[in-house]
Amino acid sequence: MADCEEVEDRVLVLIQLKGGNDGVNTIVPIAQYDEYANLRPVIKIPDSGPEQFIKLDNTLPGADQVGIHPSMTSLKALYDKGWANVVQAVGYENLNQSHFKSTDLWLSGGDGTPDNSDIKSGWMGRALNAMYPDVMGTPIPDMLYPLGIQIGDPYPSLGFHTETEHQNSINLYGQDPDGFYSLVQTIGGAPLLNIPDSDYGDELAYIMGVERSVDQYSQYITQAFMAGSNAITTYPQTGLADQLKTIARLMKGGCKTKMYLCSMGGFDTHGSQIPPEGDITKGRHADLLRSLADSVKAFYDDLEGLDLADKVVSCTFSEFGRCARENGSAGTDHGTLAPMLIFGKALAGGVHGTNVDLTNLANDNQLQGQQFDYRQVFTTLLQDWLGASNYVLEQTMFEGYAKMPIVSSTYKVQPECYIATSVFDPQPEQRALNAFPNPATYRTQVAFQSGGTFEGRLSLHSLGGAVVSMQQVRIEPGANIYHFDVSQLPAGPYFVRLENKLNGKAEVVKLNVLR
Repeated sequence: MADCEEVEDRVLVLIQLKGGNDGVNTIVPIAQYDEYANLRPVIKIPDSGPEQFIKLDNTLPGADQVGIHPSMTSLKALYDKGWANVVQAVGYENLNQSHFKSTDLWLSGGDGTPDNSDIKSGWMGRALNAMYPDVMGTPIPDMLYPLGIQIGDPYPSLGFHTETEHQNSINLYGQDPDGFYSLVQTIGGAPLLNIPDSDYGDELAYIMGVERSVDQYSQYITQAFMAGSNAITTYPQTGLADQLKTIARLMKGGCKTKMYLCSMGGFDTHGSQIPPEGDITKGRHADLLRSLADSVKAFYDDLEGLDLADKVVSCTFSEFGRCARENGSAGTDHGTLAPMLIFGKALAGGVHGTNVDLTNLANDNQLQGQQFDYRQVFTTLLQDWLGASNYVLEQTMFEGYAKMPIVSSTYKVQPECYIATSVFDPQPEQRALNAFPNPATYRTQVAFQSGGTFEGRLSLHSLGGAVVSMQQVRIEPGANIYHFDVSQLPAGPYFVRLENKLNGKAEVVKLNVLR
């Protein structure tokens, strides 16, 4: 990492596999094949013949060798390129086997313990709120684009939900930003001209601000969609492919959203996981895994053609795995542990962890021996990929989870480039005002330490002194963090000025804007 500015362009795409993906038929433990075949005599993936599993990596030790479902040839292609990771045996403490509850736990950053089983906000929303606090805390955000976009699901996700009961995302269900723009024009009515000076008036003002924000976002999303394009037109004809294709086009059009949440359903395979004729390359689960692998492969082929492949890391998650033993309906019941798949040019590649032990099952034939907590994966992606500081991880409730070697050293964000640090300098008292990154291209983060509380004015000025942007701020003791959007400014020198309105004293720092 030579340039902190590059971190601002990075994107995390989360792919939710709804229903509970069967991890044992996704990642087959080759060294335990006999035990595997005994547990799954009907739905097992063959170890020979035209339908046999695909051996993922010949360099792995014998006990760690895995075979992937034969429908996932595109995953093999990405893995051989170094653009795919497999994380084995992922779960959380006291794993819940309810679709609804377990999904909520994955999205909220919780687990099955009493202290973490009823978190009301989503980890994505908390992380974005901590990384960009002033953007999320004002009715009309300073940012042109929403920090999060949910796509492919008509129901707002808990993942983007914040403590203030508001979503930190825009939902683009249907992958039609232009239609979305038309839809939001119907929200509310004509703005009120006279807002009463009362609590009721404050609520009205907030609601009107939210409507203006949605309207503003919709315009910029539409502009990005119309300005964007795709390098390839050979995406599969699937819902997930449409979602990913839309993301690539929005990015090419200039959309600066940090997190996208996609989804595909159908993984609750209690029955008919394979077709009656028994061809493992066909049937419900095969079609789902083929759609996943082919859609992601097309997405990264597209990003590579758009020169954006090094800007995006993607990660799958599902509420739980499936039971180790098949049921009597050629399917599998709700389970526990499951693998996570991570994709991207910036990855270190490889398989993390070893195969689940099929000889060590719970009394109900469930997998045991969790190797990774899902929050380890999200912690790693937030910090090593998106550049979230330790302060952000603390606010997201991911502190204390050991990171993993997922992101390659070439792309791993270094501490000096972390976003939203609670202390920006080893000796913050010696630097009252700091702009980072500097030079900046899209946005700069302004941080300073204060020994007390006061009303202030934070402003951005051109070299000639003209006010470009201004924020009325309330300064609190300790670290204070704000942002300025500079994406529309001409290149050149500018000045950030912080004024104490009580005594008129001001601090100034120079900021260079690049294009």
